[in-house]
Amino acid sequence: MARLVLKFGGTSVADLERIHNVARHVKREADAGHEVAVVVSAMAGKTNELVKWVQDMPRVAGANVPVFDAREYDAVVASGEQVTAGLLAIALQSMGVEARSWLGWQIPVRTSKAHSSARIEEIDGSELVRRFELGQVAVIAGFQGIAPDNRISTLGRGGSDTTAVAIAAAIDADRCDIYTDVDGVYTTDPRIEPKARRLDRIAFEEMLEMASLGAKVLQVRSVEMAMVHGVKTFVRSSFDDPDAIDSSPGASPPGTLICDEDDIVEKEVVTGIAYARDESQISLRRVPDKPGVSASIFGPLAAENVNVDMIVQSVSEDGSRTDMTFTVPDSDVARAISVLEANREEIGYELVQSDKNLVKVSVIGIGMRSHAGVAATAFAALAKRGINIRAITTSEIKFSVLIDSEYTELAVRTLHAAYGLDSAA
Repeated sequence: MARLVLKFGGTSVADLERIHNVARHVKREADAGHEVAVVVSAMAGKTNELVKWVQDMPRVAGANVPVFDAREYDAVVASGEQVTAGLLAIALQSMGVEARSWLGWQIPVRTSKAHSSARIEEIDGSELVRRFELGQVAVIAGFQGIAPDNRISTLGRGGSDTTAVAIAAAIDADRCDIYTDVDGVYTTDPRIEPKARRLDRIAFEEMLEMASLGAKVLQVRSVEMAMVHGVKTFVRSSFDDPDAIDSSPGASPPGTLICDEDDIVEKEVVTGIAYARDESQISLRRVPDKPGVSASIFGPLAAENVNVDMIVQSVSEDGSRTDMTFTVPDSDVARAISVLEANREEIGYELVQSDKNLVKVSVIGIGMRSHAGVAATAFAALAKRGINIRAITTSEIKFSVLIDSEYTELAVRTLHAAYGLDSAA
């Protein structure tokens, strides 16, 4: 039999009835003879509630500035997963499954010292493995660990996905199943394109690109960790009837397997279309074209944690001046412009302009490595629809275009059809 890690997100454990349904999924795998560890998130909405309590407490206490200790923030916010783990363990025990809940510090999951945004550094999975040998199911609180100061630490939003993959790597699991409210990874957002189809398999690199470019199925850090450690990850729905799923060896339940490129026999040229809303474009006009000018622009922005994405440079005919255009999230525009204005003398630009409410649409596929003309197909299809491209960036397995937000749905559907993704698998 297999050693499995099952992860259930907030919507899957939103109330007691859904926690009971999760327990049925876990029992199915345990009854099939598999060794099972379960990683759970807080119940839907609970983390937001806990965060708000922390943010409001200084004001209630009369503080002029709502400043709080990040270590105490972690102590409060991590409690949501603790509740879910305990409730799920109780549900499993009531079904006759021997189960025990685990908090991050009990395993232990050792993290960096960056409270509220810690990174996992080491996991000792030996005790979990010993418990498997005794027939016990481990129910683990995700999103948390223990920092070097011996205090509870949290991993930032989406941290339970990361916990699950890290646990899978630590215990040498055969697979990590991520249960969510969708039944797999699709060629694009089915809410925009009803003809989108579920992928049976997708390579780690493709999934990483899709996650970073707007697809919300998995958290980026979890995909990175899965790729580094070679953890096969299966995305599936927690709302499927547990009794209707075959968990026997060799069975193929509905979902999408994220795996190494070598495990995919027939590689599609294009795997999917992703999009990211709320992009803004900033342009610096007539910047002196000299060595170090890019560092003078992007260095201060990086120091202020402004996330810069697409960059386009246009040099004047005589080579003395350049226009530098780049994108940032809408939420970072004001801060980015403030940084640029503070460094105007050093940069030497004449004018700064910004444009909000743009969208980045991306085409992803490992098959691009060996096929020419993939981008040209997109450009021709978008032009035929009258969609203007503001900027373009490319990498080995993807390219992205920046367009006006009003054309988002049309662009996604156009590209989805242009690459034959509407067709039957």
